[in-house]
Amino acid sequence: MEEPQLLQQQEEEQSQSVSLQDCLKLLKGEQDEQRLAGLLLVTKSCKSDDLVSLRAIYDAVGPHFLDRLLRTGLGKGVVSSGSGENRDAYLQLSVSVLSAFCRVSEIASSKEMVSKVPMIFEVMSMNRSGMPVLEECYEFLYLVSTASEDGLTAVYESGGIKLLAHQMSALPDGSRLMELATKLVQLMLKKLSQGIVENDHLSELSVIVTKIARQFALLQNALKFEALHLLSAIFSSEYSTLLHDALRVIQNENWSNHMRDGVATILQNRVAPAEKFEALILAESMVSIKGEGWLIGQINLPNVQDPTPADRCLLLVLESSRVEVAVLLNELAYSKYEASKSSSSTAETIISKQQKVTVVFSLVEKIIKLISNIGETEGHVLDENTFIKAINGLNETIGVVLEYLQDAKEHGQKVGNDLLASVRLVGSYLAEAPVACEDKITELLGYMLSVEGEHESSPFYSVCFLLPMLCQKTMKIEGCKLLASSGGYKACELKILVLLQVVDCLMKLIEQNRNEVENNGCIFLACDTIMNLLKMEQITFSEDESTFISLLKALALWTEKTNDQSFIMLASSICTLIFDMTSENALLNHPSFSSSCLDSLSRLIARSLASWGQDMSDAAKADMDLLEIVTAGYSRWADRFPQIQKAVGR
Repeated sequence: MEEPQLLQQQEEEQSQSVSLQDCLKLLKGEQDEQRLAGLLLVTKSCKSDDLVSLRAIYDAVGPHFLDRLLRTGLGKGVVSSGSGENRDAYLQLSVSVLSAFCRVSEIASSKEMVSKVPMIFEVMSMNRSGMPVLEECYEFLYLVSTASEDGLTAVYESGGIKLLAHQMSALPDGSRLMELATKLVQLMLKKLSQGIVENDHLSELSVIVTKIARQFALLQNALKFEALHLLSAIFSSEYSTLLHDALRVIQNENWSNHMRDGVATILQNRVAPAEKFEALILAESMVSIKGEGWLIGQINLPNVQDPTPADRCLLLVLESSRVEVAVLLNELAYSKYEASKSSSSTAETIISKQQKVTVVFSLVEKIIKLISNIGETEGHVLDENTFIKAINGLNETIGVVLEYLQDAKEHGQKVGNDLLASVRLVGSYLAEAPVACEDKITELLGYMLSVEGEHESSPFYSVCFLLPMLCQKTMKIEGCKLLASSGGYKACELKILVLLQVVDCLMKLIEQNRNEVENNGCIFLACDTIMNLLKMEQITFSEDESTFISLLKALALWTEKTNDQSFIMLASSICTLIFDMTSENALLNHPSFSSSCLDSLSRLIARSLASWGQDMSDAAKADMDLLEIVTAGYSRWADRFPQIQKAVGR
C-alpha cells in the first residue's frame, strides 16, 4: 500500500515542479499577455503555504508589472492593448496575487507593498456590488500590518479606522472578513492616543465596539475570544472614558444586550482566568456606561432554548468578582510581605495586581449600590433567593478585604492605594449595612482611619469613605459600642481618635469648599458625626486644644462667606457644643486664637439665633433641631462669653 502512495506523491511533486517552471517562463516573457497568463496559472497551481515558490514567482514577475496591473484595474493605467472592459478581471487578479505574495513576510514588509496600501483602500471603497476581492484586500492589509511597523502606519494613516467603522457593519457575522477586520482593529489600537481619539476617531470607535459586541455575543468559536480581547483592550485604554461618553448616547440598545450575553457566557464556562478577568473588565465598563441596572436583564445564550433568569449576569459577575478579590489580595499580600524585596519583578507584580484589584473593587462597589437601591424600592426586580445570595456574596467579599487590612495592620503598613481602595469598599458596604462585620470593624476602625493613599500627607480619603458609617453609628447611644475598648485602644482613646480624625477631615473639606470644590455630602456627614461625638461623655476641650481651636477658626472663616442656612446652622451647632467645654477668656488666652476670630464666631451665633421666631423661613424650620441645640447651648454658656452675648443682644 505504501509504494503506490509514494509514487502518487512523486507524481504530484513532479507535476507541481513542471507547473512552477511553466509559470516562471511565462512571467519572464516580454509580452504583458505572457505575464498575465503566468499569473493566472499561479492562482490555479501554486499553494498558499508554498512560500519558496511564491518568492520565486514574485522575483520573476517583479513589482513594476504588479503595480501597473493594479493601476489598470483601478483605471489609472494600461497593462495591455485590451479595452477597459477587462478592468474588473485585472483588479481581481492583481489583488489576489498581491495578497498571496504577502504571505512571505519579506515581501509584505517591502516598500513596494507598503506603498500599495492607499490603492488597496481605494479598491475597498469602490463599493461595487458583490466585489469578489474584498477578502483578499483585508488579507493584504492584515499581512502588511503584521509584517512591519511601516506597514501598520500606512494602514492607519490611510484611514484604516474610518474604513473599518464604515464596512464592519455590513460584514457577515463570524466570517473570515470579520475576523480580519477585528485583527486589524487590534493592531491599529497601538496607534491611538487619547488626543487622537478625541479629535478624530471617537464616533468610529464606538461603531466598531457595537459591531464587535455582536460577534462577542453570537459566536462560539475562536473569534469570540478575539472579540473579547479586543473589547477589553479598548475599555482598558487611556481613552476609555471618552468612549464611555460616546457609547452612552447610542440609541440602539442591542449592543449593550450583546455585551451582557457575551460576559455571561464567558463567566459561566470553563475558560482561562485571564479571559474571565477580561470579561469582568467589560462588565465594569458596561456598568459605568449604562448604570448598575445593566447587570440585570434577559440573557440570550447560544444553543439554549429556555429563557435564562434575568439575575444570572449579576450573580455570575458577583461570584467571579468575589473569587478574583480573594485570589488577588492573597497574591498581593504575598508579594508585599513574603516575596523578595530586591526583585524588580516584585514591584511590577504588585502594580499589576493593584490595577486588577481596582477593577473588581469597582464592580463590587457598584453591585452594593444596585442591591441597596433595589432594597429601597417597591416591586423588587430580584427575588428573595437571589437577594440572599447577593448579600452572602458581598459579606464574604468584605470579610476577605477586612482580612487583607488586618494583615497590613500587623505588618505596620498604612500607606498604599490598595489599602485606601480597601477602606473605600468597606466604607461603601457599611454605609448600607452599618451592623455588618461589627466585631471586625470595631477592631480595625482606628487602623482604617489612619490609612493614607500614596500621595496623601495625612489621612483624609479614608475618613471620608467611613463617614456614612461613623455618622450612623454615633447617632444612637447603642451604636457607640463600635467605639468600645478594642483594637489596642481604650474606649475614650478611640472616641477621641475618631473625633480628631473627623475634625481634621472636616477642615480639609471646608478648605476645598472655599476653593470651589464642592463636597457638601461629606461636609454634612462630618458635621453630624462631630456633633454626635461631642455629645458623648469623656470628651473634653483639653484633649487636644489646638485641634478644637483650628476647627473654630475654620468654621468662622467658612461661614463668613456663605449664606447657606444649613451650613450656618451646622457650624453654629458644633461651635455651641465646643463652647460648652471652654470660655471666652480661655480661648483668648490661647496663642493661636485671636479676637477677630471671636468676632466672627459671635456673628455666626447671632445669625443662627436670629432665625428663631414666628416668621421663620422654610430653611430655618428644616434645621429646627440644630437651632434647638444652639438655643439650649447659648443659655448654658452665654455668661462665659460676654462678647457673643453682646453680639446676640444687638
